[in-house]
Amino acid sequence: MALWGGRFAENTQKCVQDFTQSISYDQRLYKHDIAGSKAHATMLGATGIIPKESAAMICEKLDEIRKKIDAGEMEFKVELEDIHMHIESALTEALGPEGARVHTARSRNDQIALDIRLYLRDEIDGIMELLRGFQKALVKKADANRRTVMPGFTHLQHAQPVLLAHHLLAYVEMFNRDLGRLADARKRINIMPLGSGAIAGTTLPIDRDFVRKQLDFPEMTRNSMDAVADRDFACELLSALSIFCMHVSRLSEDMILWMSQEFSFMTFSDAFCTGSSLMPQKKNPDIAELSRGKTGRVYGDLVALLTICKGLPLTYNRDLQEDKEPLFDALDTVRGILSVYPPMIEGMKVNPEKMLQAASDPGLMATDLAEALVRKGVPFRHAHHKVGALVRFAGEHNKQLNEITLEEMKSVFPEADESMLSLFKPEHSVEGREVFGATGYQAVASQIDYWKANLKLS
Repeated sequence: MALWGGRFAENTQKCVQDFTQSISYDQRLYKHDIAGSKAHATMLGATGIIPKESAAMICEKLDEIRKKIDAGEMEFKVELEDIHMHIESALTEALGPEGARVHTARSRNDQIALDIRLYLRDEIDGIMELLRGFQKALVKKADANRRTVMPGFTHLQHAQPVLLAHHLLAYVEMFNRDLGRLADARKRINIMPLGSGAIAGTTLPIDRDFVRKQLDFPEMTRNSMDAVADRDFACELLSALSIFCMHVSRLSEDMILWMSQEFSFMTFSDAFCTGSSLMPQKKNPDIAELSRGKTGRVYGDLVALLTICKGLPLTYNRDLQEDKEPLFDALDTVRGILSVYPPMIEGMKVNPEKMLQAASDPGLMATDLAEALVRKGVPFRHAHHKVGALVRFAGEHNKQLNEITLEEMKSVFPEADESMLSLFKPEHSVEGREVFGATGYQAVASQIDYWKANLKLS
């Protein structure tokens, strides 16, 4: 008979056990379930709700159960449904009635609310550390390419010359916002719900603040109904992970394009590429492609959890058992991306000559010419129109902008002077963009120095 089965006259059907079990995936919560149970049992002993000797025995046996699970010696059974009942069953099997005291003043509703918060708190800490490692890989690659000029793109069209370092540091900024979102999500995860019971708390004189301190929570939930029904924190985490994956997907798209023969801006190490089963010459950026694809998977996890929660009346409903699989899947997917992308970036080989060649189209410096006119007092919109007319003139005469003579330039706008003929070098264009946050050599050097200090890179 199940631990909750006193009210039932019939045993649960096997098909029902298979359908309702969660042990196949929630077993990963065992360390956090045991930590919560130890804190709860210690509190029960400290308040006199159970004998202190019973609490000590329970905590000692819980440590033994954890070691057994660590060693892979626990047999998981669908009839015991979830990780809570496996641990409690092992405890009562070992200690008899004394072990059965552990669930005093506690429901599986507030127990799982605690477990998942403890688990996510640890997971966020790990992911944030990996994400900082990703930033470090990008900063190192930017540092090695301080003077590598490439075309920047808008609408996937050549726009203006930029530094490769500047492009890479854009993703460092994105990932830093991701870190901020994860840190914010952690604040709302880091609230202790235990003591809320099934819905209404308990008539027993528990000390929730004692448990809060034992488990290192800065605060505890104020409403027992909200505490057992709340999964906002999980939705928020999945949202943050989805935005991170969106950033990775954008980076992946850049890398996939850059590695194509049409671009040939860079290539990944052979160790991070795969080949074709048919075409012997192929070298495919599969890590980037899979990361781009897995972004949709994490989006799906977020939508799944939002859909699970959207129509639930207060308080706990069994639907919420379905929160774990999308959470675990998203966390595992993000960890997978973070395990392969940083070393792939570190091993990336850049082709600076090809990048500079692509950035050398004089059309990319058209804005530089317009700004030169602005410095002569021409309103920008007028300058923009004049340079546009020059571009049209060059096209009609089958010339590049840097092939235009001073006389021809003056025929389009009289303000032209000799200095404007030297504006069509990409290095010169980059050199002039020293506004804070721009792509100038010194501006980017300052960005790199900032991130090296921020990330404690030597």
